[in-house]
Amino acid sequence: MKNKIIIHVDMDAFFAAVEEREHPEFKGMPIVVGADPKEGRGRGVVSSASYEARKFGVRSGMPISRAWKLCPEAIYLPVNYELYEKVSNEIMGILRKYADKFEQWGIDEAFLDVTLKVKGCEEAKALARRIKNEIYEKKKLTCSTGIGPNKLVAKIASDFQKPNGLTVVKEEDAEKFLAPLPVRKLLWVGRKTEQKLKNMGIKTIGDLANYDPTVLAETFGVMGTQLYLMAHGIDRSEVKERSEVKSISRDVTFEEDTADFDFVLNTLGRLSEEVHKDIWEQNLCFKTVTVKVRYENFETHMHSKTLPFITDRLQDLKKTARELIQDYLKPDRKIRLVGVRVSNLVSAEKQKKLT
Repeated sequence: MKNKIIIHVDMDAFFAAVEEREHPEFKGMPIVVGADPKEGRGRGVVSSASYEARKFGVRSGMPISRAWKLCPEAIYLPVNYELYEKVSNEIMGILRKYADKFEQWGIDEAFLDVTLKVKGCEEAKALARRIKNEIYEKKKLTCSTGIGPNKLVAKIASDFQKPNGLTVVKEEDAEKFLAPLPVRKLLWVGRKTEQKLKNMGIKTIGDLANYDPTVLAETFGVMGTQLYLMAHGIDRSEVKERSEVKSISRDVTFEEDTADFDFVLNTLGRLSEEVHKDIWEQNLCFKTVTVKVRYENFETHMHSKTLPFITDRLQDLKKTARELIQDYLKPDRKIRLVGVRVSNLVSAEKQKKLT
C-alpha cells in the first residue's frame, strides 16, 4: 500500500497580509487587525498581526488594549471579513485543483492529499513550490507549506519555517523531526496541558513519546493515549472534503484567561457579527444557536437553543448568544475561549424568513 503524502498549506498572517496587499503604503509596517484601540481603551481582540507586529510581542487573541501598549505605532485596522472570505475562496480554488482529496481548515489553511499525484517526497516538494508560486503570482500573498505522511505531521511542518517556508518530513523521519519540538506544538496541547506535562517532566514531544503510555492514559484519559500516538507521529485521520454546510462558527482563544465579562461579551458580539456575515454571504437562515465556553482549566461547555422560528437576523443571533452565555459568567472562574455557532441551516431562498 502506497504511503500517504499530505501537504498542509497555511497562509502567512493572512488578515494582515491581505490588508498590506490592499494598502501598499503599509508595507513593512506593523499591522494589527482587530479593532481601533482608542488609545489603549479598546475592548476588541487581535484577530491577526503582521510579522513586524509580532516582533513587539503582539499575538492573535490578545486584548487590543494590550497590543496597543506593546506597539502603539502599529497600523490598527478593523476586521474586513468580507474581503478575507473573498480572497480565501480564491486561494482555496487554486489549492483544490492540486489535490486528490481536499479539506479546508478555517479561512486560511487547508490539507491536500496528493498521494496519487506524486511518486515521492521530491515530487511533492516540487508540487508545493508550484502551489506557492501560483498563489504569490495570482494573489500576491505568501504561504507556508508542510509535507508529511499524515495531517498531524504536515501541519506541524508547515509551521516550522514561517513565513514563506517549505518543510518536508518523510514517514521514517517523523519521530526524529517531532522529538526536539516543545510539546505545545502538538494539536490540542494548550498552556494548562503543557504545564501539567511539564510537572510530569515532559517538555518535548520526544519526552512524551518515551513516557509510560499507561500513566498518560490514567492522567489524561483517552486524550493521554492520543497524545502518546501523536508524539510518535501517528495520525490516521483522513483528508475529507466538507460538502454541505451544516453549521457556521467562530471562536477565539484569549491570550490570557480573563474574568472581565464585559470583554468576553464584547468578543462574543464580534464573533456573532462574523458568523452573521457568513450567513448572509451564503444566503442562509438558522434556527439553532450554540455558545462555547472553555475555562482556564480546559473544562469546556456548550449550550444550545433552538428558536421557534427561522431567521437570518443579527439581533436574534446576538440576543440568543448573550442569553446562553450568562450561566457561564462566574466571578470565580476565568475564561480562556469563547465561541458561537449557528446550525439547523436552511436556504433563505426556500424558506419563509422572519421579517
